[in-house]
Amino acid sequence: MHPLVRHVGEAISERRLLSNGDAVAVAVSGGADSVALALILKALARRAGWRLAGIIHVHHGLRPEAAADESFVALLAHRLSLPVDTTRVDVPALVRAARRSVESVAREARYRAFDAAAVRLGATVVATGHTLDDQAETVMLRLLRGAGHRGLSAIRSRRGIYVRPLLDCRRAELREFLAARGEPFCEDASNDDRSVPRNRLRHGLMPIIDEVAPRGAAALARFARLAADDERELARQAREAAGVGVRGEAGGVQLDRAWLAGLPTAIARRVVRDALEQVGGMAALRDIQRILDLGKRAAPEGRLDLFRAVVRCAGPHLWLGPAGSAPRRRAFEIPLSLPGEAHLPETDTTLVASFLREAPPSTSDPNRAILQAWSLEEPLAVRSRRPGDRFRPFGSPGSRKLQDVFVDRKIPRAERDSVPVVVDASGRIVWVAGVTIAHDCRVTMPEAGMVILELKKGHQ
Repeated sequence: MHPLVRHVGEAISERRLLSNGDAVAVAVSGGADSVALALILKALARRAGWRLAGIIHVHHGLRPEAAADESFVALLAHRLSLPVDTTRVDVPALVRAARRSVESVAREARYRAFDAAAVRLGATVVATGHTLDDQAETVMLRLLRGAGHRGLSAIRSRRGIYVRPLLDCRRAELREFLAARGEPFCEDASNDDRSVPRNRLRHGLMPIIDEVAPRGAAALARFARLAADDERELARQAREAAGVGVRGEAGGVQLDRAWLAGLPTAIARRVVRDALEQVGGMAALRDIQRILDLGKRAAPEGRLDLFRAVVRCAGPHLWLGPAGSAPRRRAFEIPLSLPGEAHLPETDTTLVASFLREAPPSTSDPNRAILQAWSLEEPLAVRSRRPGDRFRPFGSPGSRKLQDVFVDRKIPRAERDSVPVVVDASGRIVWVAGVTIAHDCRVTMPEAGMVILELKKGHQ
């Protein structure tokens, strides 16, 4: 057995990439790496408990020579006595529609094609020809772009149905293997296109690394494995921690701000990342940090509009949801005795009611209201708004919908469900906290007694 074949077989065994009974489809572009992979797996399959299900090829519609590559792969499959499943994808059309880079669109289209082809071939595993050089390049690219541990984990040896048996092999080794056997392969001219960042790094930086540190590529690949181990453990700790301070809430995810601020930074970042991805957002490191900073702000309100996601402060909580969505707060109604107080856990505020028998203080504070005592029918209650709420705001000539008052006062839509509404025993609105009192409850005779209502931060 060729030493390279034995080496790949040992890697498959050590990393448990394939199991007895697996049916393996090999993704073959026609390039040296994927051709070598097909030949190596064909040799190993003779003595293995798994079998080859066939070859998968994707024609991306990007290069004039792609048709020749397709024919080459078909002939290779015939020589290996394997079925071939070819998919044609119009990547240029997909790029025009998505307005994203050719590389990212082509990769997504390729893996969709792999998934579908695996089903048609009855494969349980798809093997791809990623090499140690691919791994080292990926680590360098992501390191230079500021990736964290998950990004620096780079190419995993196994992810879902996909396995990469060649991650310990250099490209040069694979070409030597093919040359010794007289095996042809296709050269992809697009790999020389220096406008592609990976190609600039491959032809510019990686040769320098090989010259300065001959084992540099292997060291980068080893770093990726170590980063993957670290990320796996930190992610586990973050999932465990999330059971305390994270919960699904009304189409989004709610995080306790004080709890989040008390977590170790490495865990807090991952908790936020997981929550952001859960609602369909993109977990860029800069956005994760902005969310953490928002959670630490003293202000009870705040908002971030991110790509595909929105984040809002809701009192003691952070709420994350899909872009364009808003948290729907739970309805609440809490008795308010006179004198007395009612704590509102949704916003971590307390509404305090007391009698006032002297000259009223300044009422310029929107979180303080002074009402004529005899205009109120006890007991009072504080609740969230309800459909159809109406009252006569101070100074208004007549009754108005509460919804219209919110619009006029420019109360953000996302905050309206959390505004405390104080009502008396008859259900009449007497104060909309922070907005206005009812006109009929205004003070006209201070000497007859007054009630002061105050909305305060925290639990009094």
